[in-house]
Amino acid sequence: MAAESRTFGSAAELQDAVGGELGPGDWLEVDQQRVDLFAEATGDHQWIHVDPARAAEGPFGTTIAHGYLTLSLLPYLVPQVLRVENARMGVNYGVNKVRFPAPVPVGSRVRARVRIADVSETADGGVQVTTRVTVEREGGEKPVCVAESVSRYYF
Repeated sequence: MAAESRTFGSAAELQDAVGGELGPGDWLEVDQQRVDLFAEATGDHQWIHVDPARAAEGPFGTTIAHGYLTLSLLPYLVPQVLRVENARMGVNYGVNKVRFPAPVPVGSRVRARVRIADVSETADGGVQVTTRVTVEREGGEKPVCVAESVSRYYF
């Protein structure tokens, strides 16, 4: 199936899309201000993220985004390619696995591709959707984040 963007209006539509790839979405620049704000929010002020002068002498030649900052961009990146409408409620249920195969140098642009891996009914009347989200960096050889994300929707 070719990459695309889709809006789903029911559990059946989600089920029919299992195995399909969605995306890529639009590019998002990860600038130093975003990294600094994330450092403030989390208390993670490691120099590789927030000290451009010191990071210039480090292994990447510049500051890099926190891995968890990259992961935290999923709520922005994923809806560009996978949207669910007509649900009474949707919740983030968690992640099964997350990896950060490559860094995100500050000033880079990232975007997401999504593969719907599984859709199953839940005991409380919802539907659980497991997606494999791959965040890529413009010009990068490896993905910067690969996450198996789990959401629940109640129609």
